[in-house]
Amino acid sequence: MNTAPPDTSAPTVLVERRGRLGVVTLNRPRAINALDLAMVRIAQAALDGWAADDSVSTVLVTGAGDRGLCAGGDLQGMYRSARDGTDESVEFWREEYRLDHAIATYPKPVVALMDGIVLGGGVGVSAHASHRVVTERTSVGMPETRIGFVPDVGGPWLLSRAPGELGTHLALTASNADGSDTIALGMADVLVPSERLPELETALETEAPDDVLARLSVAPPASALLARRAWVDEAYAGDDVLAIVARLRNSDVDEARAAADEIEARSPTAVTMTLAALRRAASLPDLRAALDQDLAVSTHLLGVPDMAEGIRAQVIDKDRSPRWDPATLADVDPSPWAHLLT
Repeated sequence: MNTAPPDTSAPTVLVERRGRLGVVTLNRPRAINALDLAMVRIAQAALDGWAADDSVSTVLVTGAGDRGLCAGGDLQGMYRSARDGTDESVEFWREEYRLDHAIATYPKPVVALMDGIVLGGGVGVSAHASHRVVTERTSVGMPETRIGFVPDVGGPWLLSRAPGELGTHLALTASNADGSDTIALGMADVLVPSERLPELETALETEAPDDVLARLSVAPPASALLARRAWVDEAYAGDDVLAIVARLRNSDVDEARAAADEIEARSPTAVTMTLAALRRAASLPDLRAALDQDLAVSTHLLGVPDMAEGIRAQVIDKDRSPRWDPATLADVDPSPWAHLLT
């Protein structure tokens, strides 16, 4: 997630045709291509236009610059909505989730280049694609509990389907995954070295994605996250956040105890809701239902103090000292939102 001001001298999304390839390039490199409503609408219009265009056989989603595909959504807008009680963010989320679903259900192959930083909303426009490419520079994360928010854009749907409890660990701690980890989580398909990306893009102008990726991808290194699965699965079992933290705290694994520290530093409300959202998403019938859940949860959080406070601490004042309300996991009362996740 990023809040740098847009570069108003250039379009924030570039839409172009290259041979039989339709290319959507998020074009706010100074902001690591963070999404706003106008960008979502441009990308959606491009997809709508190419869906029935027989001259376009594949769509590519990529980001400008060398820092990453997309650092998420516009936190400034979320802060204004939470502070002022407006529905500015609700409109953004509704259309953002529509775009995510369009990518997931697109009638043609969609290749997403998950190079560099891919956070929050960046996951939404990439991890639902049919062909998901990571590189040695990839860093994927759902950092929402850091700002009093809950993973959205279908994140709970994806993370709840990761092997064992690896997705739960990533979501509650707001950790990042490298390229190998992202493949292990089931959120990406292949690793292509970043130096081969220009060749990949050129090849997609005339060739089918399966053929291109088979030729240019390499075997990913072993996933460090997957190697932790034994203690992760044991610690993160069940629906009780307090029990999870206690198991992590009492573990003889240093990383587990560090994970307990991470979780207890996050918004207690957001952590509790995130676990509930993951558990319910695991039983939902499809991504559409999961995105509907995300919209309900996101909208509810606009009226919860922690979201405005978390963005204030991380983005506005940057003191990195949020004052969560309630302050501890034990004090969280789920009754105001339990109906959203049952």
